[in-house]
Amino acid sequence: MRSALHDLLPPPTRRALSKLGQDLATARRKRHFTVAMMVERMGVATNTYRRVEKGDPSVTMGAYAMALFVLGFGHALGDLIDPHRDDVGLQLEEARLPKRIRVKKTPSSL
Repeated sequence: MRSALHDLLPPPTRRALSKLGQDLATARRKRHFTVAMMVERMGVATNTYRRVEKGDPSVTMGAYAMALFVLGFGHALGDLIDPHRDDVGLQLEEARLPKRIRVKKTPSSL
């Protein structure tokens, strides 16, 4: 049964989660890990891991993070929203820069 969260997610986000699950499955197979090995190393139920590989949005972020860690991609999660690589954030920050800087006159400088 599909969760209500699945219906609320925008289609691009659903596709991205699905791709993440497929990519995790591919990485697992490339490393010759069985589902049982992943389940044991992650400390989750088999059904939970199978949902991870399907990109189920109702699975906790921790399960996805642990799958990434077990497969050797633990660093990837920390780099997702790196402020130095946030192009939109950097552009917004630059747009808010003042055009001029004025020094306020204090009574002692008059």
